[in-house]
Amino acid sequence: MSKNVLVVGSGGREHAIAWKLSQSEKVKRIYAAPGSQAIQQVDKVKNVNLDIRNFKDIVKFCKDSQVSLVAIGPEDPLATGLADALTAEKINTFGPEKNAAQIESNKDWAKAFMDRHNVPTARWKSFSSPQEAKKFINNAPYAALVVKASGLAAGKGVVVAKNTNEACDAIDDMLTGKKFGAAGDTVVVEELLQGEEVSVLAFCDGNTVVPMLPAQDHKRIFDNDLGPNTGGMGAYCPCPLLDSEQLKYVQKEVLERTVQGFKKENIKFVGVLYAGLMLTKDGPKVLEFNCRFGDPETEVILPLLASDLYDIMTACCEGTLSSQRIQWKENLTAVGVVIASRGYPETSSKGQVITGIEKVSAMHNHVVFHCGTALKDDNIVTNGGRVLIAVALAPELVIAAAKATNACKVINFDGAQYRRDIAHKGIAKSILGSGKLTYKHSGVDISAGNELVTHIKPAAKSTSIPGVMGGLGGFGGLFDTAAAGYKDPLLVSGTDGVGTKLKIAQEMGIHDTIGIDLVAMCVNDVLAHGAEPLFFLDYFACGSLDIQTAKQVVSGIAEGCRQAGCSLIGGETAEMPDMYPPGEYDLAGFAVGAVERTQLMPHIAQIKPGDVLIALPSSGVHSNGFSMVRKVMKLAGVSYKQKSPFSKDNKSFGEELLAPTKIYVKAVIPAVKTGKVKAFAHITGGGLLENVPRILPDEVAVRLDATKWIIPHVFSWLATAGGINATELLRTFNCGVGGILVVKSADVDEVLGLVRSQGATVVGEVIARKGEEQVFVPNFTEVMAGLMRVHVPGIVEKHMIQKKKVGVLISGSGTNLQALIDATQDPTQHIGAEIVLVISNKPDVEGLRRAERANIPTKASLKTKIHLQC
Repeated sequence: MSKNVLVVGSGGREHAIAWKLSQSEKVKRIYAAPGSQAIQQVDKVKNVNLDIRNFKDIVKFCKDSQVSLVAIGPEDPLATGLADALTAEKINTFGPEKNAAQIESNKDWAKAFMDRHNVPTARWKSFSSPQEAKKFINNAPYAALVVKASGLAAGKGVVVAKNTNEACDAIDDMLTGKKFGAAGDTVVVEELLQGEEVSVLAFCDGNTVVPMLPAQDHKRIFDNDLGPNTGGMGAYCPCPLLDSEQLKYVQKEVLERTVQGFKKENIKFVGVLYAGLMLTKDGPKVLEFNCRFGDPETEVILPLLASDLYDIMTACCEGTLSSQRIQWKENLTAVGVVIASRGYPETSSKGQVITGIEKVSAMHNHVVFHCGTALKDDNIVTNGGRVLIAVALAPELVIAAAKATNACKVINFDGAQYRRDIAHKGIAKSILGSGKLTYKHSGVDISAGNELVTHIKPAAKSTSIPGVMGGLGGFGGLFDTAAAGYKDPLLVSGTDGVGTKLKIAQEMGIHDTIGIDLVAMCVNDVLAHGAEPLFFLDYFACGSLDIQTAKQVVSGIAEGCRQAGCSLIGGETAEMPDMYPPGEYDLAGFAVGAVERTQLMPHIAQIKPGDVLIALPSSGVHSNGFSMVRKVMKLAGVSYKQKSPFSKDNKSFGEELLAPTKIYVKAVIPAVKTGKVKAFAHITGGGLLENVPRILPDEVAVRLDATKWIIPHVFSWLATAGGINATELLRTFNCGVGGILVVKSADVDEVLGLVRSQGATVVGEVIARKGEEQVFVPNFTEVMAGLMRVHVPGIVEKHMIQKKKVGVLISGSGTNLQALIDATQDPTQHIGAEIVLVISNKPDVEGLRRAERANIPTKASLKTKIHLQC
């Protein structure tokens, strides 16, 4: 369905926003207010003559023109409340309301906000008295040399003084001379931080914040950062000066902390949260926040965005950003160089004819955004200080910088000035970090593999037991069963993986427990034969080896081996760039155990009616059923990082679901060695209904009383949110029972005493089989119903949300109609609409039959008026 969008603004930033929005297939028309002659040349764009200070007119226009999204570019209308007026009329508005925009429009408030919420920033103090401000500058315990007008000053209200005299002069200019008018009634005096400046912009929906690629602006007018500050003379992206660890720090300690601060103060921030950072020796610190897209950063960030900007903006407005997977173009950099007019930044010349724009625009991977131009006598002329920004894209930063600078040579007008060193700060680090062709860039990192072996050797060594021969690094792992004390052993092998639980670990970034799951899945299976695990091997496959991730995974495997009492003697690490996307990996494990021939289990022929079942509790879902878990999560519309309603420790969904699988070896083996355990069933895929029969003779069945064990709350939430019936729960999940021991009734106390440390309890008995079923779980429905009750109000409330009623017009087979039916009836898509009528201008077409099969009313003619009552 095509949408109409309004872009507020007229500069290079708004040109870039309109240009990117026009690439969305969902967008039919883009209105620009007031726009510019250049913006109107963008496909789908039409300028509209609106006074952006007249909020009523803008609201009326949006309603009359069926605008589905308003994207506000400049800070001024945000600071004065345009977003408030629009959101009050339920118009999706990408840009924060007035109280949230204070993060930029009121630097005094913003600095106090940062202090309240422990956002790292420079030390500071605000003043309205010039005398007190100058006294502070001269006596501050730090270099108080940065003077800022608290209000909006078109990006020019900051003075970075060289000494206290310059700082005091800036105070006089702002507080006494009123250089910036009311914006300078209050000034903020800050500590001068040392380091490189980097801009990190992020999309935000009020809860979720997703950073864009980092960029670096160049504020000074002349090369080598000389001359006065400007609104920005160029930028490049991504900026390699901010490494991945620093970016993680910025996301957590700056962006997420800021959004959480807004929430604590009951302020909802929707739009772009822009953090201007200084990379100090003590880590990144915030210089300033902006409440909108930066200029000129926007002009180099958006060309690298691979995802649909309309979708992202809409998700921000509707609070669904966490469901968006924002993607960026790979192996590409962007550099933009601003061409300014004579006299900028103090003055500007207007009316100078510009040539060469079309020539640059026609070049491959080049785009020119207009910051301040006009149309006069069919000529494009200068109409502001910053006139144009020439952007070039290339795989390497150095090439992009060269192309962008060359483009400026092609564009000419009288008085044109531009910097020739844009992106130079980042080029050296870019080359050092990723320049020149290497084997690693071909997709295989040999050194990383070698380094991983070095990292995991201590973990593997810590699992050594008698019988281990050799060490890591050979072609195979060796084990001497005689040295381990066995006389007539049988070797038992088991291999397994952890399924789609891996997806959650990868999404959560929690990799140190998934290895425990891997070991557990293998050794618990080996244990079912009465075998004591001796050694373990793992297989780790990925597209590109990340050493820290792999190290965490293997540390978990080593921990699992320690819990199982076996040795990690080897494994395989495979890098397959064409098989796995970045950040994803797969795991497989292989365990070998030994059991004396006379103790091999299960003793199926010995199991008789009257035998007792002892349950070993699970820690949660363990490692099976995660395809269903993930389906329920989607159905419920929650993210893995949200707080879980069933957690006792305020953990997130992901943290709860990643609870590692229990390993039962050390508790069960002593019981097995008594000879009084007839069988052990590991409850894995197939749940209780399909795993218990694997250890039973055909002539018996079992009865498990659900009141005899504790069913974890995760299962009641899954059942409620997913609408899962009792049989499906018992066939899919362990439902709180990770293992079942079968013993004679006379041996219960002895065996129970050996496994009581695991929380074991008697849960049922073996009975004679009377039909096809072999597993009966009385009281399960009653117990689950009681547990589910706490989750019922939320699911009811969700279904109380009114859906939009939709009529669909068709004229044939209805293939598009079927897609709409499928989407609106699929609860996992959260469409928020239902089709209540299908109208065809032709009778007896397949589309009408599709509707009828879906129980949707139909009309077969448009010759008469149809009255809809919705």
